[in-house]
Amino acid sequence: MKNRRVVITGLGVVSPNGTNVSNFKRAIQQGTSGIRYIEQLKELKFSCQVAGFPVYKKNYLNNYFNSIQLKGLNASGMEYGVISGIDAWKDAGFSINKTDTPNWDCGVIFGTGILGVDKFREAVYKVDQGKVRRLGSTSVTQTMASGISAFLGGMLGCGNVVTTNSSACSTGTEAILMGYDRISSGKAEIILAGSTSDSGPYVWGGFDAMRILPYKYNDNPTVASRPMSATASGFVPGSGAGALVIESLDSALKRGASIYAEILGGHVNSGGQRNGGSMTAPNSVAVQQCITKAIENSNIKATQIDAINGHLTATGKDSTEIQNWSEALGRSGIDFPYVNSLKSMIGHCLAASGSIESVATVLQLKENFIFGNINCEDLHPDIASVVSRDRVPVQTIYTSPNIIAKASFGFGDVNACIIFKKYN
Repeated sequence: MKNRRVVITGLGVVSPNGTNVSNFKRAIQQGTSGIRYIEQLKELKFSCQVAGFPVYKKNYLNNYFNSIQLKGLNASGMEYGVISGIDAWKDAGFSINKTDTPNWDCGVIFGTGILGVDKFREAVYKVDQGKVRRLGSTSVTQTMASGISAFLGGMLGCGNVVTTNSSACSTGTEAILMGYDRISSGKAEIILAGSTSDSGPYVWGGFDAMRILPYKYNDNPTVASRPMSATASGFVPGSGAGALVIESLDSALKRGASIYAEILGGHVNSGGQRNGGSMTAPNSVAVQQCITKAIENSNIKATQIDAINGHLTATGKDSTEIQNWSEALGRSGIDFPYVNSLKSMIGHCLAASGSIESVATVLQLKENFIFGNINCEDLHPDIASVVSRDRVPVQTIYTSPNIIAKASFGFGDVNACIIFKKYN
């Protein structure tokens, strides 16, 4: 049972510009930003005082957690991951497994960078005050990285693989590929794949200290995130979660599931922090190899790619990324695929970015559109020298893409590229 076809049958998202798939789709079609000014960041003397984070009322959590689970809950990444994961599961047509027997064919691969920073901070203070017995029984599960996959796996009664991956900004894209590989090879039928990232100053502070966040737009937050723009000055931090139910085509057809798109394949690699690659910078040779191998693994030609959903963070590396795509695909000018970056609307959601952006990619295939890049009217000249202006749309184009490549490149010189196709 090798190389089985793999499809996507459910989506869930908790994003700065939409906390369910319907609102999220409308937001990306309309170019609605979810980036906001945060007074707390000013009080804490951050240079960058804007960020993207999901907004919902606390009682919204009652739809996903019971009273016991909610007691002492103080981990935004856990909230986002559970909401998106349960929404995706139900969207795929599954109910919650309430039997005593695990579903041996279903698993969870849900990544994160760090989890439960606020809960961990709370724990540190209580321990330092000698109040260790007041930590509560859930402090460990809220702060261990695998807490999110364990929580979802328990809620859904999954008996297949239940694990958490962590590869910086490549985490979400990597998680989807891990699920794809497991299903393609016959080791599972259904995998809930995705990733999540905490909100707040204790997550974002290190990046502000590195001076890689923009500080000129505190009074105008919606224009702060400017991927591919000549006036880009750093990435805006974000948070949230994305989830996809991926399933063998045989299983999906057998139960009459609605199918969003097909996963053709992909590739994960590392530049080894050589040849210009470092802890914070990508090795361009490795990036190009990752893209090339993803295309080979998917059994397509580079000319078949209609659009790219890039990593494109609004830093000086955006032009390098576009050059890498051009060299890997052997395409430039008017022949270059359409390219967009969701970060223009939601910021850089770190470990959650790949999964949220994959949800956006799948929606483009299913609903026949290419969303526009807001804040990119002034295309960077180095990018304009490689790509025709109309290949970087600033407003949504209603067309019918057949194949879209999605890539993520993370700290540590790690890369992931996945190829999605319209399901026929």
